[in-house]
Amino acid sequence: MVQTELHQRAARLLTEIGLAAPEDIRAVVPLTGGVASDIARVDLPGRSVAVKFALPKLKVAADWHAPVHRNRAEYEWLRVAAQAAPGIAPKLYGRSEALHGFALEFIAGDDVWLWKAGLLEGRRDAGQAASVGDLLGRVHAASVTRGFDREPFANRDDFHALRLEPYLLYTAQAHPGQAERLTRLAADLYRAETVLVHGDVSPKNILFRDAGPILLDAECATMGDASFDLAFCLNHLAIKALHLPQTRADLLASVLRLWGAYRPHVTWEDAAALEARVCALLPALMLARVDGKSPVEYLDDAGRDRLRAISLTLLPAPPRSLSEFTEQFAHRLEDPS
Repeated sequence: MVQTELHQRAARLLTEIGLAAPEDIRAVVPLTGGVASDIARVDLPGRSVAVKFALPKLKVAADWHAPVHRNRAEYEWLRVAAQAAPGIAPKLYGRSEALHGFALEFIAGDDVWLWKAGLLEGRRDAGQAASVGDLLGRVHAASVTRGFDREPFANRDDFHALRLEPYLLYTAQAHPGQAERLTRLAADLYRAETVLVHGDVSPKNILFRDAGPILLDAECATMGDASFDLAFCLNHLAIKALHLPQTRADLLASVLRLWGAYRPHVTWEDAAALEARVCALLPALMLARVDGKSPVEYLDDAGRDRLRAISLTLLPAPPRSLSEFTEQFAHRLEDPS
């Protein structure tokens, strides 16, 4: 059998962490869905595990590089999450510093489904949004407790490379009239170090099974501003509300359900101030999904134009509450003028 480079890396990783010998490997199957890492299922006698290796250049059209040591931050975020909210993260089997990779539970089964796929198929919310908000709130709250080890998450430069530059600063180049506002948002997020931020709380990174949601892909993990995780996730729900008129009302209601479940966990600051920052960031991230380095793939040209127009309208004077945001967003979807 001819072994691919990924197969060889997986074999080295599993050997280094003592999980399996190279001859135990039956197959290494690449998995799709991410742009920042090589991910694969490794079939062993009687079970399968997953392996993940950070890439120095992301698999997108734009020139987008990021440091590979972010793999450690992701591993540590998963460890923290598992302690803060058991079941929220996959089991971890070990990590290699030299290979910038780790092994984790391969999650599969008839009861497992991807939140993004479910939303795009028109599945209505049956508690999923609230469960994500609750678990995200638990992780954020755990990170402000006395004695929390922040050292693995001193990653603001990685966060800048993976999120602030490709989303906000790159978008600012396409919109000189909004460049000052987008640059200021990026600067505020870069300086923040209040809670442990996941950085990619997206439906594409959230699996559901009977026990609840499982968050994956914490490659951007850093100490930062809680508003980013919230806005990043709610942005996906809002864009899908534009794309899917048949479930629009439910998707926008899910925005409020997620925030409603998250809000009781906010002890480190005034919840209304946090909500206002989320509302200010949302139109910036919506615009970034049109003109940033990671454009949303399921909108057509008309959808992108609509999203851009709404974003540019809301960005200069954003609402201060999510209920007001959803009302304004819904109104502009029904009456683009």
